[in-house]
Amino acid sequence: MISVIVPAYNAAKTVGACLRALNQQTIPREQYQVIVVDDGSTDETASIAETCGVRVIHQSNRGPAVARNQGVESAQGDLILFTDSDCEPAPDWIEQMRAPLADPAADIVGAKGAYHTHQREWMARFVQVEYEDKYDRLARQSRIDFVDTYSAAYRRDVFLENGGFDPVFSTASVEDQELSFRLAQKGYRLVFAPAAVVYHQHDRTVGEYVRRKFGIGYWKALLVRWHPEKVVHDSHTPQTLKVQIVVLGLLGLAVVAWPVWPMAGWGVLALTAGFVLTALPFLFKILRRDPALLLIALPALALRAAALGAGLAIGYARFAFRPSPHKPVFSPLNRFAKRTMDILGALVGLIVSSPLLAVLAVLIKLDSPGPVLFRQTRVGENGRPFRIVKLRSMVDGAEVRLAEVVDVDQLESPAFKIKDDPRVTRIGQFLRRTSLDELPQFWNVLVGDMSLVGPRPEEVYMVQKYNDWHRKRLAVKPGITGPMQVNGRGDLPLDERVRLELDYIQSYSLWRDIVLLVKTIPAWISGKGAY
Repeated sequence: MISVIVPAYNAAKTVGACLRALNQQTIPREQYQVIVVDDGSTDETASIAETCGVRVIHQSNRGPAVARNQGVESAQGDLILFTDSDCEPAPDWIEQMRAPLADPAADIVGAKGAYHTHQREWMARFVQVEYEDKYDRLARQSRIDFVDTYSAAYRRDVFLENGGFDPVFSTASVEDQELSFRLAQKGYRLVFAPAAVVYHQHDRTVGEYVRRKFGIGYWKALLVRWHPEKVVHDSHTPQTLKVQIVVLGLLGLAVVAWPVWPMAGWGVLALTAGFVLTALPFLFKILRRDPALLLIALPALALRAAALGAGLAIGYARFAFRPSPHKPVFSPLNRFAKRTMDILGALVGLIVSSPLLAVLAVLIKLDSPGPVLFRQTRVGENGRPFRIVKLRSMVDGAEVRLAEVVDVDQLESPAFKIKDDPRVTRIGQFLRRTSLDELPQFWNVLVGDMSLVGPRPEEVYMVQKYNDWHRKRLAVKPGITGPMQVNGRGDLPLDERVRLELDYIQSYSLWRDIVLLVKTIPAWISGKGAY
C-alpha cells in the first residue's frame, strides 16, 4: 500500500484538479490511498476533496508541516508520497515515485521528483528554467540531501522514527529541506527521480516571484543555524547563486558610496561585470531551452539575488538569538579550524612516514603476493562512500573469503573483529597490532574524505545493518584515530563505541581533538584491541 498525503489550505481553486489527477494514475487504485489534510480551510476545500472520493482529515490551521505529519500518522502505506494541492501529478507519477524505493536492498529511503508547467507567462517560464537548471545538477548525483514535498517519497518507518517535519517551520517553505538535511546527515540515501513529474502553477508576476524568494531566504536563515554546513554546499543550490548574492550586496554598497567616493565607480563596473560572468552558464542554458527569456534573464537573476539576500539578512537578524532545538554538529569556525589542522597534519604525516612506508612496502611484497596497498569502499560523512587506502595486511582477495571466517548475517551486531583471522599475513599481524597499516590514510585526510580525529570509517554492509541511533555517528568525517582507538578499539561492542563517538560529536572542541591525538600514542604502543 502507498499513501499519498496532500495538505490543503483554502485550495478550492486547485485541489479538485490535483485529486482528479491522483485518481487517474497508471497503477491500480487499490494499491494506493489518497489523504487530504484540510488545514483549517475557510472555503470549499474539504467538500471538494470529499466529492473526489478521497479520505479527508480535518485540523485547525497549523501549517503544512503539521498537516503532513498528521497525514502520515493516519496513513496505511509503508511508502509515503507527498504532493501539494496546487500540483497536478502526471498519470505515472506514483509509479515513477515508488520505482527508486522498490528494492529494499538499495538502501534508498527517500526520493524527489520534478516540477513541470503548462504556463506561458514570462515569469513562469523563467521559474521553470530555474528548476531545470537545478535538476541538471541533481541528475549528476547518486545521492542528494534536498527533497521538496511538491513531489516526494519517504519510507514511513524512517519518516516517523525521525519525527517527520519540524513544526517550527509550519509557516515557512523550508520544512521539507530541514527533514532531508537531517536524514542525509545520518547517511540515509535520498535520490532524484526526474520522471516523477507534477505540473504546477509557477509565479506569474514579478511581485509573486520576489515575495516567494524573500520568504525562502528569511526562513533559510533559521535553517542554516541548525545546519551551518549547508551554507557551504547542498545538492540543490547552485554555488553561483551564493556568489551572486554576495556580489549584488557589494554592488549595492558601491553604488551608495559612489557619490561621495568616486573611486567606488570602478567597483560598480567590476562588480557588475562579475555578476554577468557568474550568470553566463545559466544564460547559455536559457539560450538552448527558451531563447526569448534572455530579454528578462539578467534583471530576473538580479531580483532573485536581491530578494534572497534581503530575506537572509533580515532572517539572520530575526533569529540571531533564538534558541535552536538542534545543536549544529560543527560551527563554521570549528569546521574551518578542524579542516586546517587536518591538512597540516596530513602533510606532516605523509612526509614523516614516507621512509617507513617504503620499508613496509618491501616487507609486504616479500611476505605474500599481491599489491602493497589495499583499497576498499567505506562510508564517510553523511553516508557518502569513499575509497579508503591502507597497507595490505591480509592475503590478496581476502574480502571474497569473508564467508569462510564468519557468517555476517548471523551476527548480533554488525560490527565485529576476528582475533585470529586466518586471512591475516605474518607482516599483517605486526601492521595491525601497531596500526601502521593506517598510515596511507593521511592521503584520505588530505583530500577531504577523512579527518585526523573522528569515528572510524565503516564498511558499507555494516552501515546497512545500523539502526537509526547508530547512524548519528555518520554526521562527521571518519577519523584515522578517535574515541574508539583510545578506548579499547576492537574490544568495544558497537553500542558502547557509538556512545563514545556521539559524545565526541556532541561535545566537540578542537582541544578535544588534540587530546585524542596525544592519547593515541600510548594506545598505539599497547596494541590493545588491535587485530
